[in-house]
Amino acid sequence: MKNTIFTGIATALITPLTENGVDYDALARLIDWQIDEGINALVICGTTGEASTLTDDEHREAIRFAVKQAAGRVPIIAGTGSNDTEYAIELTRSACADGADGVLVVTPYYNKATQSGLIRMFSAIADAATAPVILYNVPSRTGVNILPKTVQALAEHPNIVGIKEASGNISQIAETISLIGDKMDVYSGNDDQIVPILALGGKGCISVLSNPLPRKTVEICDRFFAGDVAGSAKLQLDMLPLINALFSEVNPIPAKAAMAAMGFCEDYLRLPLTSMEDAHRAVLMEELRRHGALNG
Repeated sequence: MKNTIFTGIATALITPLTENGVDYDALARLIDWQIDEGINALVICGTTGEASTLTDDEHREAIRFAVKQAAGRVPIIAGTGSNDTEYAIELTRSACADGADGVLVVTPYYNKATQSGLIRMFSAIADAATAPVILYNVPSRTGVNILPKTVQALAEHPNIVGIKEASGNISQIAETISLIGDKMDVYSGNDDQIVPILALGGKGCISVLSNPLPRKTVEICDRFFAGDVAGSAKLQLDMLPLINALFSEVNPIPAKAAMAAMGFCEDYLRLPLTSMEDAHRAVLMEELRRHGALNG
């Protein structure tokens, strides 16, 4: 069994932005609050962190800053994927040199790849990394799916330790877990599938929901691992309307709106992302109030 980077919930953290760039004061407050609320790990510069519109300097500095701010209190996992393998290797090396505890590498988007191309790309990045690698399968965004037998092949690489599964296909995820055994950790990439994936042997979730509700999201896993499967499922289902509200528009639009309403950042996104539409925002705010994240 390879070393597990984290068990439970890792927040796919938003990146607080203003028209002048990354708001590092706000990022520090977010990191400290997430840790104080009991989060198990943090993902910096992933999809929810708007990595696709950060400059190269912003991307690298945000990772360095998060590692320094966390100061070893929780693992920091850096998003370092790209559809340009050489750039992904450079970014991975930089994140590892700056102290990231792991890297999250997404499937290549737009140019896509065959399954053999995926194996060669992920292997090249893992060869270059000095921190463990988590694969990220999100075909709805990238247009390419990591098939179970491909995951099985990649599980043989000593530095590939996990996969964030956001395909939404429970049957595929079950097949993947059956093929890899204990050679790789599996994390849900969808907040509405935390309990089902835990039930199949998953180690947790890389979560958007835990941006506004870290403690309650962690409790889903804590209850499950303590043997209270019914209680875990009840929490999951109770939060389903909030999860749906957080994905009523393209992530991270609702997550950024939620964290701004809670006073952590500006509701500022870079184009092509735009602020949340009023009708969706009203539903999101009502759900945040229902769960105690907002007063009034």
